[in-house]
Amino acid sequence: MKRWKWQPPGDLHSISWNANHLVEIIGWVPGILGQSEWDISPVGEEPYAAPDISQTSQLLEVFDDHGKEAMEALRGVQDSVMDEPWSLLMGGQTLFTLKKGDCLRERVFSHSAHHRGILSVYLRMAGLQFPSIFEE
Repeated sequence: MKRWKWQPPGDLHSISWNANHLVEIIGWVPGILGQSEWDISPVGEEPYAAPDISQTSQLLEVFDDHGKEAMEALRGVQDSVMDEPWSLLMGGQTLFTLKKGDCLRERVFSHSAHHRGILSVYLRMAGLQFPSIFEE
């Protein structure tokens, strides 16, 4: 993609990073619903590595796969699961604990909207044309 590595001045992420992060975020849904915690850097093990996909077609394929997996996980979950606690850990230390439903709303759905907004601003700043989210 043209201008894939473009980033605004300052200590801000690139178009590529934000696109990969959007793909990554939706992939968190099955783990949040199916587990009680996630340690992104377990002691004595390799830390979680965020995706770094550079081909648009592959990025879209992974996004579609993550979307299907998220929908499947959401379809199969009992309402009571949404009130269960879920924790994000790093090196065994709890960073936060939220109810699973709150975690999905804040850390998946709202977070996705936030990064979609950032991505659209970056694309415009980089001089790239793309459809508005409100166009049909």
